[in-house]
Amino acid sequence: MTDAPSSPAQRRHPIARRIGAGAIALVVLLVLAIVGFLADAHVTYAAERDPVLALAGNSAVDVQYSYGSVVLSPAGESNGVGLVFLAGAKVDPLAYAEKLSGAVEAGSTVVIVRPIANYAILEWRPIGDFTALAPDVSTWYVGGHSLGGVKACQYATDDAIAGLVLFGSYCAGDASGLGKPVLSISASNDGLSTPAKIEASRAQLPAETDFVVIEGANHAQFGDYGPQPGDGESTTPDARVRDDITEALDRMLVPR
Repeated sequence: MTDAPSSPAQRRHPIARRIGAGAIALVVLLVLAIVGFLADAHVTYAAERDPVLALAGNSAVDVQYSYGSVVLSPAGESNGVGLVFLAGAKVDPLAYAEKLSGAVEAGSTVVIVRPIANYAILEWRPIGDFTALAPDVSTWYVGGHSLGGVKACQYATDDAIAGLVLFGSYCAGDASGLGKPVLSISASNDGLSTPAKIEASRAQLPAETDFVVIEGANHAQFGDYGPQPGDGESTTPDARVRDDITEALDRMLVPR
């Protein structure tokens, strides 16, 4: 009596079976890596309590807060100018609100954006999705902190954008021919976007770029979200940092 013929699966060569098992293992590892990344990406640096309370008590600033954005509008007369600002990696947008509120007191509108998965480099939405949050603004600038600034450099090429603002950041490519105003604010004690990195990036920005250095500040002081690993030590108070940011932004955003 002869044995029944084996099925196609039974006739597979051992190497083919090992390749199939390896492919499954690779897919499982890829899925686990993606799940791990997304879980980590949503553990953010939260906004500190006291600056948020200070913003809430600021009668000159109207605040509209949602998970995806913070819209800061002047309670008084608007100058018609707005800034779309992209948060740094894994930082809650609300953490930048107090530091940017000085520009709002001067009449500008600020829209602080939470990027896709809290990483601006993954952001794919058009700039119009963000400017639509403040439809009364007629002139728009774009900016960002750290990784948010890198993405802002890409948005700055859009015809709807009048200029670029960088906080502790620099462009990943050559933006020297941008043909628009650029403001680069850096911190002397920044341990991440170090002074050496900012200096090395100068040639990638237009020659007319306004470079501002806040002495004694570190990377995390562009927002209010506490210490950040790898950062330098701050030797200047947050109030001074806010004042310096406000002064620099007013030179760019306030119509003369």
